[in-house]
Amino acid sequence: MPTAKLRHLAFTARDAVKLAHFYRDQFGMRIFHTDPDGSQFLTDGYINLAIIQQALDGDVPTGFNHFGFHVDDVEGAMTGLVDAGLPKPAARHTTRPFAEYRAIDPEGNWFDLSGHGFLPPTEEN
Repeated sequence: MPTAKLRHLAFTARDAVKLAHFYRDQFGMRIFHTDPDGSQFLTDGYINLAIIQQALDGDVPTGFNHFGFHVDDVEGAMTGLVDAGLPKPAARHTTRPFAEYRAIDPEGNWFDLSGHGFLPPTEEN
């Protein structure tokens, strides 16, 4: 089985723009996408960092939210998760082009699965 590549981490923040500017200014990360709600997406060219704007009417606390794997075979990865007794990953219903499926590990942590990777489609993944 090929090794999955960890390529995406996500945090929920009270002020996504301010936090993104911190990582940009302190660590040289590049902001490559901004959602209409203010969520920010940065990269170091290898891993992307999603900073999701917390919604006052949402039920997601600030802090760590999820991570994402770039895999060579999405269907095979999903089959392996189901065979391990986990729910089948669900299609991500979003306009963000960064991940196709959301899955859950045995402890209840969210993670994404992507066959195309997490950087913008015009960049190398």
